[in-house]
Amino acid sequence: MPPTQAESVIKNIIREIGQECAAHGEIVSETLVAFMVKAVVLDPSNGFNTDRTLVKGDVQKLVKLCVTRLLDSKNPSLDTIKMQVYFDMNYTSREEFLEEHHRVVESRLSSVSREITDSRACVREELESLYRKIVSYVLLRSGLGSPTDIKIVREATAALQSVFPQAELGTFLTLSKKDKERQLKELTMIVTGIRLFNRDCGKGGEGIDDLPAILQEAIPATTQHVDSQLEVVQDRAYRYTAILEKVAKNPLLSQELQPYMLKEALYNVRQYEIFLQIILSDIITCAQEVEMMIKQLGAQLEQLKFTVKSKTAVPTSQVFPTFIALSNLWTSFQDETVLISILSNLTTHLEPFLGTHELFFPEKVTQALLDGATVKTDVCRMKEHIEERVNLADFRKLEWLFPETTTNFDKLLIQYRGFCAYTFATTDGLLLPGNPAIGILKYKEKYYTFNTRDAAYSFAENPENYIDKIREKAKKNAELIQLLELHQQFETLIPYSQMKEVDKHYIKPIAKCESSTQTDTHLLPPTIVRSYEWNEWELRRKAIKLANLRRKVTHSVQTDLSHMRRENCSQVYPSKDASTQSMRESSSRVPRPQIYIAGFRGGHTKTTYEVKVNLTRAIDET
Repeated sequence: MPPTQAESVIKNIIREIGQECAAHGEIVSETLVAFMVKAVVLDPSNGFNTDRTLVKGDVQKLVKLCVTRLLDSKNPSLDTIKMQVYFDMNYTSREEFLEEHHRVVESRLSSVSREITDSRACVREELESLYRKIVSYVLLRSGLGSPTDIKIVREATAALQSVFPQAELGTFLTLSKKDKERQLKELTMIVTGIRLFNRDCGKGGEGIDDLPAILQEAIPATTQHVDSQLEVVQDRAYRYTAILEKVAKNPLLSQELQPYMLKEALYNVRQYEIFLQIILSDIITCAQEVEMMIKQLGAQLEQLKFTVKSKTAVPTSQVFPTFIALSNLWTSFQDETVLISILSNLTTHLEPFLGTHELFFPEKVTQALLDGATVKTDVCRMKEHIEERVNLADFRKLEWLFPETTTNFDKLLIQYRGFCAYTFATTDGLLLPGNPAIGILKYKEKYYTFNTRDAAYSFAENPENYIDKIREKAKKNAELIQLLELHQQFETLIPYSQMKEVDKHYIKPIAKCESSTQTDTHLLPPTIVRSYEWNEWELRRKAIKLANLRRKVTHSVQTDLSHMRRENCSQVYPSKDASTQSMRESSSRVPRPQIYIAGFRGGHTKTTYEVKVNLTRAIDET
């Protein structure tokens, strides 16, 4: 059957089932009907073959089965499915809640904004009307009071005139539409900041609720309500679990308890508990955000007081950014108020899906069934087996994870929402919390926990067998698909809220081990620039040298005869050392005169006589 034809048939089936239920006084949503159709088709006891095209008889049978299940008001399984569908359609992440809220606010303001940006006012009356519209826009966007209250309008007008006098409307009208919208948003934030500051100083703030105080009261009240609901539903879950454990030990009791649909009731309260924990986590996040914002609000107001003090005029560059920051903080307070309100309403609307418990299990019936059974909390069950642990030596081919060997141990996505896979498979659907301290089994990139070491060993012997049993059980009880997060095995039934968290399924364990590292002295090649010169005079010298080189020209010449001529080489005799010698050696020199004078000392005679003797030899004698 072509896809378009198949979709048409399914839509007709859903429409027919909805009309049948409406005829019996039960209004059901198309989402709930679609889920029920897929659940009925998956149940092997109904005999539908998904590989075969539905004939007319199959369609009639399918419609009849779905209508019967949807009209069964005393079935905990139907209540669980309704709860899951309602939560999936009304809950989303914190960011998407706020995005949707801001989108709704923008859509409500679009008509007012369009009137202002499209205005072509010229005369005085039209300009005054336009200014009043801007004041109304500022009040509506800020959410600080009604634009029909005279006192609030006067206060907002005074604040707006201090930053945007009516005389500037002419300039405003010349702007483009985008610039007008941007300026309107900026004016709203500044006026909001001014009014909040005046309120803190006791000089205004008409119609402004004390959101920090309201949130400080609302968040603990909502938390307390959710906590009380959690306590009640957990107590009921512990009781049902104790009764089912008693039945598992004594199979004869199972026939007596079959009309009570005790396992379906356990799935109902466990699903409700999971949804409450999700809501409580968001409320705790709100509380943390509000606590941080209250500190920031006080700091911003103190900064404004210090800046303004008793001055008559303050530069806009100093106060406008603070006014805008103050406005953004107040918008965040408004967002948290909306979020708390949504979460509180969501909690209230989930309570009716527990209606069958009082009908099937009043206090007297519960006490009678508990006779001889021990009620244990999830914490007590974990403490009983806290000393048990898987021995790695017993498993050579399987990988087990422990807190001391895995960094992100608490962030791993455990299969079946952390319930013991072995117990669920062997007891036909009993939900017992797994104990990660025993060890987390990693099998085919998925992680499993168990409530005892024996259960872990038994499951590890043949994991595929127990996984198949759980899958078959989920086909019979469709509410288990979302309760145990089996969406990958039943892709057609993945809820929207789970599709957005698909990244969670790929969290890998980060193993811890003792290791050491050594860094090389020079891990990377050196990056020293040898041509770097710190001395500017040296740089000047090089620059002059390069400049001079630019004016130099290198010449080369080649003759016609040498063009394309091959290279030649020639060889010569090497030169040798030689010496010459003359016939005889001779020398000449100038004679040195030698004169001797005698008689200076005197003698025997009184008279002294001097004798001068020339001793110089002739040249030819030398």
